[in-house]
Amino acid sequence: MYIDPELLAELNEEQKQILFYKMREEQLRRWKEREEKARMEEAMLTKTARRKQSNGKHVQWLRGKDGEVWVWVMGEAPGDKPYEQISEELIAERARQQAQKEAEELWRQKEAEITKKFRDAMAQEKARIVAEKWKIETEDRKAAKLEEEKIQEDLKKREEEERQKGEEQIRQQEEIRAKELYLSLKQAQQHSQHSDDDQEWKEQLRRSKAADEERSHKARRARDEYRRQSLRAIQKGRVADLSNLFQGTSLNNDQETKLNSNSASPLLSHYVASSKIWERPSRPFSREVIIRWFKEEQVPRRAGFERNTNRIAQWFHGIISRQEAEELLMNKSEGTFLVRVSEKIWGYALSYRQQSGFKHFLVDASGDFYSFLGVDPNRHATLTDLIDFHKEEIITSSGGELLLEPCGQQKNPPDYSPLFE
Repeated sequence: MYIDPELLAELNEEQKQILFYKMREEQLRRWKEREEKARMEEAMLTKTARRKQSNGKHVQWLRGKDGEVWVWVMGEAPGDKPYEQISEELIAERARQQAQKEAEELWRQKEAEITKKFRDAMAQEKARIVAEKWKIETEDRKAAKLEEEKIQEDLKKREEEERQKGEEQIRQQEEIRAKELYLSLKQAQQHSQHSDDDQEWKEQLRRSKAADEERSHKARRARDEYRRQSLRAIQKGRVADLSNLFQGTSLNNDQETKLNSNSASPLLSHYVASSKIWERPSRPFSREVIIRWFKEEQVPRRAGFERNTNRIAQWFHGIISRQEAEELLMNKSEGTFLVRVSEKIWGYALSYRQQSGFKHFLVDASGDFYSFLGVDPNRHATLTDLIDFHKEEIITSSGGELLLEPCGQQKNPPDYSPLFE
């Protein structure tokens, strides 16, 4: 099962847990179907095999001179190294590599000390010569230069000698350390091989159990939130019976007659009268397609309009980006929100200002209802119903989001103008 990464990025953690829970349900259902099919196929194969048992295939083992099944054990065949020898070689190699690594580190430190020591000495000597000798007359400067070169040559020779001496010391330390590590590793292998394996396995098992418990806790919390929201919506009588709410992309006959007869709503009447069924792509791929979808399917459903009026709702915005929405909400108080047309799905995105930043919830409008994608199980007949419902009921139990204050337009003309042209 595949989820588009761009769509997944729009979901918060709780939405992702609910989506994961539903995907697991679908995987379990498919697995049961596959297991049942495999069981039936196996039964058919068994029945067929019984019929052909007289001339069926069978396995014949290779046998040795003694008449028993021929078996080869690694390490016991001619030319194989014994396990003890292989183990000794591995331990010796590990000790050698560790000692070599430590020797290289010691040499880097030693080389840095030597370089710094002679660089500082040379700088001091040069400063002394410049201060003392180069202040004399012009005829003495050549002698000062020769003296400086002699001192530099002597310092270089001493540096090389000390460098060779340091390399020899480190090489000796490397050999000694290799022997020490070999004995230590050998002793550790003999005394704690089994205990270390058991401890590592127990630690991996503990981490695996902790991760499973954390996933189970998040999934259980998501399911509880799903049931709580459903029950609360049913109690309030706001869950829409959507089986015959819309047909295709047009309104039902009573709604269409009412809108066409309303002389104060020429915009809606125009779209209801001129709406034609069109083949919607699987997902939005351009602004032109989104605008057509909105005009063909959403305007007849009064998406973005205030309830029982012909005014555009203050919280409604056009096709604006996530960054533009956050800029509009930047200096607003907690609970301020807006609804923008999504560029990723057939629907909308609700952008919410919280105390520590922003939240974005996807609103699915691909069917004949409106609902939060992966958060709210309730289906609402109109976009306004969804907004009004969550002015009184929180969106998620973990975040406690209530829609308190709509965020209006800051541009003239408004950013939703292309949708209603």
